[in-house]
Amino acid sequence: SVRPFILRDPTRMMAQMLAWAKDLNHHVRRLASEGCRPRLPWGMALQAFKLDPTPILPILEELKDDPEEYVRRSVANNLNDIAKDHPTVVIETLRHWQQGASTARQWIIKHALRTLLKQGHSEALGLLGYGNQAEVVVRDFRLDTVSVAMGNEITFRFGLESTVSVPQEVMLDYVVYYNKANGRPAPKVFKLSTFQLGAGEARQFERRLSFRPISTRVYYTGTHRIALQINGVEQEGATFELTDQ
Repeated sequence: SVRPFILRDPTRMMAQMLAWAKDLNHHVRRLASEGCRPRLPWGMALQAFKLDPTPILPILEELKDDPEEYVRRSVANNLNDIAKDHPTVVIETLRHWQQGASTARQWIIKHALRTLLKQGHSEALGLLGYGNQAEVVVRDFRLDTVSVAMGNEITFRFGLESTVSVPQEVMLDYVVYYNKANGRPAPKVFKLSTFQLGAGEARQFERRLSFRPISTRVYYTGTHRIALQINGVEQEGATFELTDQ
C-alpha cells in the first residue's frame, strides 16, 4: 500500500521510509525494506528503482544488522531483487558488508546472492569462497530410468571425488532443463549441498526429482535433462523422457 506513494513522490517517501528504518517497532522497520523492493512479487514493480536502486541502499544499510530475522530476511530479498538488474551494485555493497560481518549478516549476504549463485556469477561465488573451479571428478552419474510418467519421480545418483591434496569448498547444485510448451528447454537451478571436500575425499549423492502436480509449475511431456553444476560451472548430465503415462 505504500508503493503508490513512492511512485507519486519518491524523494519525500524514501526519506520517510529511512526514518521508519529506525523505528522501535520491527514491523515498521520491515516495511521500510519490504515496501521499496524493486520487484516485490505481490505488488506493483517500482520501475524507477529497477533502473536506479540508489535510493534504496541507505535503508538497507540501516537495517543490515537489525536484531529481528524477520527484518533481515526482507533486506536480503530486497538485495536479491536489485541483483537481477544491477549485480555489480549488490556485489560492491556486500563486499563492504563482509568486513566484520556477524553470523546474522553473513546469512543476509548469502541469501541476497542466491539468484547470482544459481547463475554461476563468478564474483558472487568468490564472495562466499567458491570462486575457484572445483578440482573434482564426477563418477558414474546415472538416472534410475530413461522414461518417467507424469505424476511420478525420477532418481539420479553420482559420486564426487577430489583430485587435489588440499581441502576445497564445494557448492553443488543441479540444473533441470524442463521441456516447455514450445518444445524448447528452460533451465531451473536447484540447490543440492555446500560443503568442504577433503583432500582426495569421495562422496556419494542421491536425489529425487518429482513430477507430481504443483501450483507453481506446469509440466510438459518430452525430452528433459538433468545436469550437475559445481561452483557455478555446469558438468555432465543425462536426458530422459517425460510421458503422459
